[in-house]
Amino acid sequence: MEKKLIVLLGPTGVGKTEISLQIAERLKTEIISCDSRQFFKELKIGTAAPTEEELARVRHHFVGTLSISDYYSAGRFEMDALRKLDELFQTHDTVLMTGGSMLYIDAVCKGIDDIPDVDAELRRELLERHRREGVENILAELKILDPDYYYKVDHSNYKRIIHAMEVCLMSGKPYSSFRRESRKERPFQILKIGLNRPREELYDRINRRVDSMFENGLEEEARALLPYRHLNALNTVGYKELFNYFDGLWTLEFAKNMIKQNSRRYAKKQLSWFNRDKEIRWFHPRAEELKNFRIPLFCSKK
Repeated sequence: MEKKLIVLLGPTGVGKTEISLQIAERLKTEIISCDSRQFFKELKIGTAAPTEEELARVRHHFVGTLSISDYYSAGRFEMDALRKLDELFQTHDTVLMTGGSMLYIDAVCKGIDDIPDVDAELRRELLERHRREGVENILAELKILDPDYYYKVDHSNYKRIIHAMEVCLMSGKPYSSFRRESRKERPFQILKIGLNRPREELYDRINRRVDSMFENGLEEEARALLPYRHLNALNTVGYKELFNYFDGLWTLEFAKNMIKQNSRRYAKKQLSWFNRDKEIRWFHPRAEELKNFRIPLFCSKK
């Protein structure tokens, strides 16, 4: 029997956690988390990580397994997740992966470029340069080291620019020389299920979830992480806004409203990314097909 990976995806706040638990319980399988911020054990409240009770219902992998100081990437996740899938497929015909981190989902389903790992110290140096000088000087160097990528990259996306510079400096080769277009073959079938809601309903859920995070201690969690704000893991909605509040730049109410606004923007970005993938079958979280989950339904053509 061909092994199957079910990928349950969707925008932030849509309700993936409860549906993933129900499906995993029905299939008697385990869950691979594909939320790149839930990997970090210090970011529990602000990432809406599964609770202890939820983790007890179904065994999860890649939740709280890293520290915010650890370097991690989609490339590493691809290797780690494939290794874990190989292990789980020894005892399960089907495994569930759930999350909303677009690049990390693609890393497992399609494969990503074989790009060298980057030294953490070099990353810190480049981020500090960006903080002091802005992106223009780094862009000028990238134009010399990799003119092909310089003309392709979004010049307002400093993260991509810095990552390309990291690879150029680490490897001595242009970043573009590592990029590939071909899709990697996987030794298992992939079924993609997308969750979505009408916009007003989704945005209302996001707003209420942010309120709940504050009730559960988000401000205190973020304050404890303030000394580590320079780390990439904390360049994340929910934390960076509160850092501005701690700096006295914003009021708490304004910071809270900005978390809601930026969360809604991120949900829109996720949906734009996912909507390009024609393999995804979309459902409302309350759809009968999900309540009475049967794999053959999702194996059939649309």
